[in-house]
Amino acid sequence: MKIAVQLKKPFGKGTFSRVKHARYLGWEDAFDVEFEDGLCFLEPHATIRKANRISTKAVPVQVEVDEELRSHFIVTYDTGEVAEVSWSFIRELPPKTARK
Repeated sequence: MKIAVQLKKPFGKGTFSRVKHARYLGWEDAFDVEFEDGLCFLEPHATIRKANRISTKAVPVQVEVDEELRSHFIVTYDTGEVAEVSWSFIRELPPKTARK
């Protein structure tokens, strides 16, 4: 099945929408992120862990959305590590590496 509309936009082309809520789904090992415009994404935990250099044994304890701007959410782990995930990390495709 081919999807006609790609939800994630190329890096730098996404439109800002505030984060409505974010939560960790243990059975999926992923984060469910919903935006005010109605889009929802299921972002794998491994991706967020790799981007923030979080140890592989760390377990998410708390997920909280920034109350003032709602432009990102913060994940606190049992090891004391903290991951900050912006709206663009979820809604945009990563930039492609330049081939030489």
